[in-house]
Amino acid sequence: MPPTTTVVAPLARHDAASAVTATSQPEAGCPDAVEDLLARRLRCQDPHERAELEESAVVQSLRLAETVARRYVGRGMEYDDLLQVARLALVKAVRRYRPGAGSGFTAYAVPTIAGEVKRHFRDCGWTVRPPRRLQEFKARLAAQEERLLHELHREPTLADLAHALKATPAEVTEARLSSAAYSAYSLDTPTTVQGRPEVAGHAPDEYAALEMREALRGALTMLSPRERQLIRLRFVDELTQAEVGRILGVSQMQVSRLLTGVLRQLRAELLEDEAGGLSEDGRVRRSA
Repeated sequence: MPPTTTVVAPLARHDAASAVTATSQPEAGCPDAVEDLLARRLRCQDPHERAELEESAVVQSLRLAETVARRYVGRGMEYDDLLQVARLALVKAVRRYRPGAGSGFTAYAVPTIAGEVKRHFRDCGWTVRPPRRLQEFKARLAAQEERLLHELHREPTLADLAHALKATPAEVTEARLSSAAYSAYSLDTPTTVQGRPEVAGHAPDEYAALEMREALRGALTMLSPRERQLIRLRFVDELTQAEVGRILGVSQMQVSRLLTGVLRQLRAELLEDEAGGLSEDGRVRRSA
């Protein structure tokens, strides 16, 4: 019986060729893949196919736009707005790029996208937009502040900055003040004035403050002369507890205990006043 033979060599050669072809294809999303798409677009004559190649290059480069947009997060603009600007800049970069003319698409696209984002900050980031001259001077000022901080090993003075920028101190001050125009705060945002929370644009309740002073005056009349002296030394003359103790001839710990007791008594009188009101002579009227 003649031996049978099986031809496998051509199939093996075909599989090897397929494997080489598969491994030689650039992975989608990598710079080589985008470079290949843009090179094919440059050679393509069909407008529809060119548009499809451009779209594929943009889609595969979206992560590049996201990376650039994240660099500018936390500088006063929403990330979604920055991402939209970065993606539009990416489309421009894809359309303008010419394969083989530089160091690659990534090296061309990143400065292009970053430039568009910075331009968006310059044109749209100001609540009250200062003159272009002042914006450019502010950018130079920030760079010089950073440089002088490292060179002098201290915060640069106004004179240092004016000398480095070849400008007057008034111009440096004006540029610094222009930063306040970049963002605005709501008039309803609480602020702190002398330790008390207040709301801008809202006048304090003077009637309530007057009422509280009258109630406090009535409560203070209920204290002994020594207790009133203790309150005056600590909260009017703003002496320390040790200084108050030396004047009254007691220890600092005794001053602390005395203050705690007096303040507790005043608090109780004021709370009782809220329930019973004030008498005509200004004293606390007791509730029945």
